Amino acid sequence: MSIRACIFGCAGLELTADEAAFFADVKPWGFILFKRNVDSPAQVRRLVDALRESVGREDAPILIDQEGGRVQRLGPPHWPAYPPGRAYGELAGNDPLLRREITRLGARLMAHDLAELGINADCVPVLDVPQAGAHDVIGDRAYGKTAQEVALLGRAAAEGLIAGGVLPIIKHIPGHGRATADSHLDLPVVDAGLDELEAVDFEPFRTLSDMPMAMTAHVVYSAIDPKRPATTSRKAIKHVIRESIGFQGLLMSDDLSMKALSGDFKDRTRASLAAGCDVVLHCNGDMAEMAPIAAACGKLSGKARRRADAALARLARRPEPIDLAEARARFEAAFDGG
Repeated sequence: MSIRACIFGCAGLELTADEAAFFADVKPWGFILFKRNVDSPAQVRRLVDALRESVGREDAPILIDQEGGRVQRLGPPHWPAYPPGRAYGELAGNDPLLRREITRLGARLMAHDLAELGINADCVPVLDVPQAGAHDVIGDRAYGKTAQEVALLGRAAAEGLIAGGVLPIIKHIPGHGRATADSHLDLPVVDAGLDELEAVDFEPFRTLSDMPMAMTAHVVYSAIDPKRPATTSRKAIKHVIRESIGFQGLLMSDDLSMKALSGDFKDRTRASLAAGCDVVLHCNGDMAEMAPIAAACGKLSGKARRRADAALARLARRPEPIDLAEARARFEAAFDGG
């Protein structure tokens, strides 16, 4: 079956006839949901089913950003509110094993919430290492203040998701923690030296380089490529992400509609794929933007298709059993001081 190298969003709570026809023609590899797409469990399940039906693939990945804290698409009253990454890193003072265990448990509970809806990929864990003076777009989303803390709890979160039948997507590779601007609104430039980037920013991604999927950073690293953000930089993807970090899984761009990128949507798509992204991501559900992306991205084939198939193969394992009531009680007690 022909599949395009793209992931798209949709506009609302239900798939419109125009969207269904467009997706049936384009056949994107997957989809992503946002708060605008979420009302109730039954509604989300219908939307997920409709998205997969539009492309004729039961295994089409459905992504969501369910980190906890301020980045949480599912929330009360139908789903629990989860804490941000920083809260896990601040648990129980000097007990890193407990922090790891509770981080894994939180991700396992999130995976249960997502799997119940048919959502099978979460844009977690955030592996960015925050730095003093950086923009707070990462801030409390980070699990800790050092590369080692971020890597330890990032792996725990990834393991919890996989145990629950949901694929983790590590982000924002090779690191967004030094950015002094929000890439949703502007193009961040990081001037740190390569040795410092290697020792701090890249290290959590290197530690989790065995993960199935990763999302790029729309950030310029002047020590690597002063002209292009990592998403559209062949130097950053080939020499840093693939070689130095050693990530060989499916690499997706961050959202092409973010203002950090320049050029029209065909240009952004072609530049991302030419640089080495396997698939491009577009999130806002705007058909006028998705059409040129679809026209420019072409089929998912070769190494990119093999990486995509390998990522989905990680879902073949049966989810780890969980006593939901007991697990939620233990998780809540950890943050209540119990």
